[in-house]
Amino acid sequence: MFDYSLYESCYLCPHQCGVNRLSNETGVCGTTFRQHIASVCIHKGEEPVVSGKNGICNVFFSHCNLHCIYCQNYQISQQTNPIEQVLTTEEVVHQIITILNQGIHSVGFVSPTHVAIQVIDIIEQLWEKGYKPVIVWNSNGYECVETLKIITPYIDVFLPDFKYGLDDVALALSGIKNYSSIAMAAIKEMYYQKGNALHINDADELEQGLIVRHLVLPNHVENSLKALELLADEISPRISVSLMAQYYPPEQINLPETLRRKLYADEYQTVVDRMNALGFMKGWIQEFESSNVYRPDFSQTHPFEKAK
Repeated sequence: MFDYSLYESCYLCPHQCGVNRLSNETGVCGTTFRQHIASVCIHKGEEPVVSGKNGICNVFFSHCNLHCIYCQNYQISQQTNPIEQVLTTEEVVHQIITILNQGIHSVGFVSPTHVAIQVIDIIEQLWEKGYKPVIVWNSNGYECVETLKIITPYIDVFLPDFKYGLDDVALALSGIKNYSSIAMAAIKEMYYQKGNALHINDADELEQGLIVRHLVLPNHVENSLKALELLADEISPRISVSLMAQYYPPEQINLPETLRRKLYADEYQTVVDRMNALGFMKGWIQEFESSNVYRPDFSQTHPFEKAK
């Protein structure tokens, strides 16, 4: 089992709270050292090479180290009273193995930044039981390079968001002053570890690599254009980018006027055109109607069944 003593004074994410999570203190993420699990389920809505033919076993952690006011997974990411179960590592591993035995080849850890040590504990126990799935780190991008170096031996695929190219937008929507520089440093470390090649097996399933996601928000096209420019200029247009159009305004959240509607087709097309002009040749654009599809309900045992 990996050393949980790092939680005695937690500096795993850029907030650098320094709280003692072993004593049930909680910092910005609101999480202790335990396994705070919102859902362990099969998900077929990821990029095709990530989902594969049968889907991926996604482990959704509750809470988050970002508090995006428009969060699509608001049911589980909120700091107070999210949908969750506090499980033992053995219980989480049992749920994962049950899914892997159905022919699933990969395990994705969603919003894992604030629970990196728990993730390592899960992976090590899977290995001890003879399971070696492809491991996907599906994160918001706001993470420390030092933590990414800790998890290096465990992660096959990095799937980070690069949410904001403009820091004033990051501050307004996620309360973060320096998102773009912090996330860019993290993605550079992922790029250093994985490069720009996607290693895909004969079943068209991704086994190793880096895919950067960006969600285009209504009324914030300039933020998306800047994000793509930073990726092209500071890393490489040869990386794989997944440009998402799936934003929808959750009815249960009190949003500013700018985010109270879906994305317009011309907004998304403007960003797609800029992505092409910058030379990005690998990756995915999303069906514009996707905002009607990717709406999980974490109060259900299978959160994405309605999305099928």
